[in-house]
Amino acid sequence: MSMSRTTNRRMVGDHFEPYEANDPKSQRALRGQLEQIDYAAYAANITVMGAALGALDVKKFERLALATSQARARWVATGIAVGDPSRPATSEQVAELARLRSAYEELADVYEAMRRMVERGYLEYNAS
Repeated sequence: MSMSRTTNRRMVGDHFEPYEANDPKSQRALRGQLEQIDYAAYAANITVMGAALGALDVKKFERLALATSQARARWVATGIAVGDPSRPATSEQVAELARLRSAYEELADVYEAMRRMVERGYLEYNAS
């Protein structure tokens, strides 16, 4: 399965779609099989994610949002400090910037994953 990385989101290649045109009965049967496969993945996600993470609430999202904001601020503040024109950036400073950016991107990806889990119905969201 191919995977590419955009700004801060992994994109997975699309499902295989055969070019060959089948008769309508075969096409309906194939769609039904694919729906069964998709439902099996959906049911597995509900079972596994629910057991591992439990219900989500606004506090969990707030904590993750705060950690993500702090990571982004550290990354940008370090970049501003490294950008001092009176001193060229060292390889250690550039490596630290890469580490900080990676931490921020990973936290942002976790946020997006949690949001998708709620959107797709894998996890219960308690709005209280």
